[in-house]
Amino acid sequence: MPMKFEFAFSKSHRPAGGVAVLLQVAGSKEAAGATVADPEGVLPKAAKVGKFTGKALSTLDIVAPHGSPADRILLFGLGDAAALTDHDWLRAGGAVAAKLRSAEKVTVFLDAPGVDVTGKAAADFALGMEMNAYSFDSYKTKKSDDDSKPQQKPIKVTIVTGMVIAAKKAFVTAQAIGEGVFLARDLVNEPANVLGPVEFAAKAKELEKLGVDVEILTEREMKKLGMGALLGVAQGSSRPPRLVIMQWKGGKAKEKPIAFIGKGVVFDTGGISIKPASGMEEMKGDMGGAAAVTGLMHVLAARQANVNAVGIIGLVENMPDGSAQRPGDIVTSMSGQTIEVINTDAEGRLVLCDALWYCNDRFKPQAMIDLATLTGAIMVALSSHYAGLFSNDDRLAEQLLAAGSTTQERLWRMPLGKEYDKMIDSKFADMKNTGGRHGGSVTAAQFLKRFVKDTPWAHLDIAGTAMGSPTDEINQSWGSGFGVRLLDELVRASYES
Repeated sequence: MPMKFEFAFSKSHRPAGGVAVLLQVAGSKEAAGATVADPEGVLPKAAKVGKFTGKALSTLDIVAPHGSPADRILLFGLGDAAALTDHDWLRAGGAVAAKLRSAEKVTVFLDAPGVDVTGKAAADFALGMEMNAYSFDSYKTKKSDDDSKPQQKPIKVTIVTGMVIAAKKAFVTAQAIGEGVFLARDLVNEPANVLGPVEFAAKAKELEKLGVDVEILTEREMKKLGMGALLGVAQGSSRPPRLVIMQWKGGKAKEKPIAFIGKGVVFDTGGISIKPASGMEEMKGDMGGAAAVTGLMHVLAARQANVNAVGIIGLVENMPDGSAQRPGDIVTSMSGQTIEVINTDAEGRLVLCDALWYCNDRFKPQAMIDLATLTGAIMVALSSHYAGLFSNDDRLAEQLLAAGSTTQERLWRMPLGKEYDKMIDSKFADMKNTGGRHGGSVTAAQFLKRFVKDTPWAHLDIAGTAMGSPTDEINQSWGSGFGVRLLDELVRASYES
């Protein structure tokens, strides 16, 4: 059963039972809150015996400490005080949460001696706790080994810091970010029999409650627009496609929006070019880009971001029935450019090319960023530790790299070039949808580049990071929600007025 927390921020607090969490930096002999939680001075001896030095993410657990008003003291190491980053506070919160599975109430003494704790650091610590606690167990009928116990109440957490007002203000934003990440994780984790294009569109429609304008285009409307590439992917499925347009108007009235476009293949069999059976169940997550865009739009609305933003997601299912498109078919995209379908499993770019063209043509954005679980080739190059970044604009690329460094949703810039572009030229159409095995992630990006004109554009290939990526202190979920924090940081740092 997932943990839930109920947070409060206070300048001072004396624990009455429960767990007292005391933070300490490396090399220091003092811990935050020691005078309150450890009046008998148990900690120095315990730290010496336990060889606790304050190393980052290290812990020392002391049960029933003599003379303490707490039932348990958790000494937690922050590492080098001078090197602490925003992300380190997230990780610290997540690492502490992992030690609190059986707790009922917790007091966290945050202001470790030697550390300048800001309100944002306090909020990030709390967000890290929530992100670690996330789990997706909606379909488990037995939640725990002892299912006879009543549902666990939220763990009451009091965070003690001198920056109470700033922490409370920053936590409003942190909660919005958490909600957006969890929405994206939920969408990726949902099974495909539950979350089809229509159901996904309905989830996005719920953002209207936060003030987001949401339009949903049906198959008929997309046909009128000439979206032959997107519709070609969808024609093998009994489930109709959808294109969802989300607008957040938080900036100046005439200010051009920044646009985010997400691949939303709710399940990808590969179509006629069918995938191997082993591991195909993971293709329920092939809509990770659309999930991230939806989560981001939630964040921007929930925190009332001072920006105009557009989120567009192309939602389809790629199935191999008698109506499915075949290798060798030629489709006409919304741009009028024709595409020879060499491999029906290179379907994401067909969805994105129409969505990109529609976005650019209608909204004339100042920049476009697409996210897609697009190629296995990017995982061969970068594994699951970085997402691939392709861009026609150096400034936009640098902004994204900086946001990735801050959030540790890391990006690695990959090349584009005429040599790769030639690899997708077709004998029978304007282009083909794959350039072969070599440089597969690059030729996929070159394909998309043909649909953005001169608009500053970036493509993020998140195939290795959106699902099944390594777990860490702030993510224990199969669906990671990758991209939500990254793009919110980009908006905050580079685009908000």
